[in-house]
Amino acid sequence: MKTTQKLATFLLTAIVAVFFLGLTASAQQAKPAPWPVPDKDKALKPAVKLTDAGVIATGKELWAKHCKSCHGSKGLGDGPKAASMKTFAGDFSSAAFQSSTDGELFYRTNKGRNEMPGYEKKIPEANDRWALVAYMRTMKK
Repeated sequence: MKTTQKLATFLLTAIVAVFFLGLTASAQQAKPAPWPVPDKDKALKPAVKLTDAGVIATGKELWAKHCKSCHGSKGLGDGPKAASMKTFAGDFSSAAFQSSTDGELFYRTNKGRNEMPGYEKKIPEANDRWALVAYMRTMKK
């Protein structure tokens, strides 16, 4: 019986330690630096209707495949890979993020920077990358 209690105590302690280490890792991540976008790209207009249900559905599928692991299912920057990143993956539901132009989101998705890969080649169809922008727009608080 004592061995079972020791094992249970050990497991509980390990679980609590892992939980707090995860919180600490997130707290130690750097805040992302401003991400300037060229004016011509800021003004870029979507090639698809961002409110179209089919476009959003495509974006959601692509999000699950390419983005969710870092940005999380709701864009809160809490995906399974997020804690191991040097820089916080961002909160896409925030007013600051949502105030970005569609062109800015498209540019950042295409080009990437630092730990964020660019998707211009990984997702070769521009309309699919626009679908990601459409899906990001659904993440408002």
